[in-house]
Amino acid sequence: MTAAVIAIAVILIVFAGPLLLAAAAPGRIMAWNWKLTVMSALIYVLAFNLTFFIQELFLVLPKAFTPGLRPTLFHNNHSWDGSSPLASLFQGTGALATLLSGCICAILLGRGVGRSVTHRLLLFWMAYSGIFMALPQIVIGALSGQSDIGMAMAYFDLGATSKTLAALTALALIPLAAAWLGSLLIGQLGGPALSASAQGRQHFVLGSATVPALLALPLIALFRIPREWIEVLLVPVVVSFVGVAWIQAGAWRSSSKTRGGDAVVGSLAWPIVAALGLLLLFQLLLRPGVRFY
Repeated sequence: MTAAVIAIAVILIVFAGPLLLAAAAPGRIMAWNWKLTVMSALIYVLAFNLTFFIQELFLVLPKAFTPGLRPTLFHNNHSWDGSSPLASLFQGTGALATLLSGCICAILLGRGVGRSVTHRLLLFWMAYSGIFMALPQIVIGALSGQSDIGMAMAYFDLGATSKTLAALTALALIPLAAAWLGSLLIGQLGGPALSASAQGRQHFVLGSATVPALLALPLIALFRIPREWIEVLLVPVVVSFVGVAWIQAGAWRSSSKTRGGDAVVGSLAWPIVAALGLLLLFQLLLRPGVRFY
């Protein structure tokens, strides 16, 4: 019964909702600024993997300070030797850390932190990755006791009703979080010419978030190899689709006020160098494993 209720809610929230909202939008989608699209894609690659690192790091750190546990951090996972009753509880600290990270970055973006387009895009994608890496895990945790959040739920001995309520709450937060982040994206990065009309807002979100999220997926996979293909691709696809679909679908009805003039996209050199440097760090340092004992 629990799985059926959550499955129906997932279909309504993740698939039907964005389609219905997008179908009500007036006008047609226009072309986009390719330099902004490439810039955003590179920064999303950087933000996604930084957020994933935060998640794994905060799965490891509590275990590192727990007697009887010897954790190891990898580029796409973590493991531990030994046993402790607290191990299952600490499987929930990673999602909590990414959620807090995402909310902090969203608040900073809303307050106008970041002078350049690059910095504001980084704050947006860090906020997006943190929030939408955490919320789906609550849903998965309610369905699978072997998942990270599922283990934390087991520690608290949550029953079927509590798990279902947690999953439904997380699903209900998805469109609300997407509306919040979408308004920040348009308000902090979209110039008056683009955000003055419903069609302009759709156009801007398409070029600055939706298409970049799709372009980033193959690059994100490079950071996660080697691992099972379902793990390499499934997590980035879920994180990228769940929130971006709602942001794009609701762009036409956003009433966010823009920060100022049209955004000027700077050099692509910084995000390229940063992404390559992080990839080398993942594959050369973290891939063999970093022991925290």
